Amino acid sequence: MEILSILIAVAGGIFGAAIGALPAFIFTGVTGLIGWGIVLAGGDSTVLNEIAFGSFFGPHIAFAGGVAAAAFAGNKKKLLSLGNIINEPLGQFNNVPVLLVGGIFGGLGFALNYLYSGVLGWTFDTIALTVATSGIIARLVFGSTGLLGKFTPSETESKRSFVPDANSFMFMILFAAATALVTSYVADATQSGIVFAISAASLMFAQMGFGIPTTHHITAVAGTATLVTGNIWLGVLFGVLAAIVLDLAGRSMNSHADSHIDPPAVAIATCTCLVMILFA
Repeated sequence: MEILSILIAVAGGIFGAAIGALPAFIFTGVTGLIGWGIVLAGGDSTVLNEIAFGSFFGPHIAFAGGVAAAAFAGNKKKLLSLGNIINEPLGQFNNVPVLLVGGIFGGLGFALNYLYSGVLGWTFDTIALTVATSGIIARLVFGSTGLLGKFTPSETESKRSFVPDANSFMFMILFAAATALVTSYVADATQSGIVFAISAASLMFAQMGFGIPTTHHITAVAGTATLVTGNIWLGVLFGVLAAIVLDLAGRSMNSHADSHIDPPAVAIATCTCLVMILFA
């Protein structure tokens, strides 16, 4: 917790806000692929630790800063939409307070992650926990819809649903199981979390407007469970659990809301915590 480290995190949050939360996370994936590639080739972990998951593109700093800045921009009517839109590069608005909010939350993300991992010594995914915590704080500070959103009946949706229908549920389970199985196999074979980086980088297609599914909650949890337990099938089980937790978090905290609380981060933090409690 040095002053320079905090200032670098503030700068990372400003940069994340300027390019947008989702683009910043995509760069987490791209640089993570490079970093894990270097490690698997026998090199050091500098790119992985200092760029992909450090104060440059670490999700707890760049992504979280972008999320908070979007919430603030939405609150101040600087966006054409609500503050829950995370693919908008906020630098285009030429607004100093918006970027400063990103910087403040970048510094906050650094401090929270240091508290969780360095002070409290928690060994599960504290970066994901920090992203979730930061999103909740941004909602409470800048949002007006409360932690669980504010539902208004409409012609297309007369009643709010917190659970998927049978077809959506079966699709989710099948897709999660398949994704978790290939992830667990690769994690076991490489002893790395490289598939998480592939998942994060794949969101570049979502940024382009294609309906590619979010998978990094599944790959992060399945990979972690496999590496901790040495059991591929437990990786599959926890990957499926992550998909269920994401669905619940998305429906309860990230729908009918005016800011973004990241469902994948909630799922990753919850499920990796459970893995560590049961098996570490």
